[in-house]
Amino acid sequence: MIELIKYVVSRFAENPDQIEYDIVEDGKNVSVTVILADSDMGKVIGRQGKIAKALRTLVRAGSQKENKKYNIEIKERGEI
Repeated sequence: MIELIKYVVSRFAENPDQIEYDIVEDGKNVSVTVILADSDMGKVIGRQGKIAKALRTLVRAGSQKENKKYNIEIKERGEI
């Protein structure tokens, strides 16, 4: 699932080399924080959050085979 998240995010970002991922696994829960450059926030989240919502839906559907629950947060580099 992490590869899917990285693939989708990198396709929408203008600066895919500046993307950082913070992944924390706690049993069946996996927290993924995507840290983006300021200029990529709108492109990755999309209008009214449609791209982010679609990404979360894809991951939720695909993660059922792994029997894990993924929580995806998207943040700007300055927010951390």
